Amino acid sequence: MHINLPEKLYYSIGEVAKAFDVNTSLIRFWDKEFDILKPKKNAKGNRKFTQEDLKNLSLIYHLVKERGFTLEGAKLHLKEQKQKALSNYEIIRKLEGVKAELTKIKDQL
Repeated sequence: MHINLPEKLYYSIGEVAKAFDVNTSLIRFWDKEFDILKPKKNAKGNRKFTQEDLKNLSLIYHLVKERGFTLEGAKLHLKEQKQKALSNYEIIRKLEGVKAELTKIKDQL
């Protein structure tokens, strides 16, 4: 999944949920379940997600929604192999971007 959000310091939960095409309740649930997510909270308690949170949410989404991990399996995987999982995830996303560009070039020929 490629997230298409403009570059800024903080994102609202609504922006994040829309980018991942999920309900805000799922983002709140993941925030409670995964300690790698650390959104800031304002005085009202509204979550503000950083770029780092988005990267971690992307990894959680990939493990749970795309690879079919259970929540416990995803937590264990992140705990034991976060850097390796993140590196593999980033490589996959870059390759998907290259593929999309090559497809676009092919279609223009």
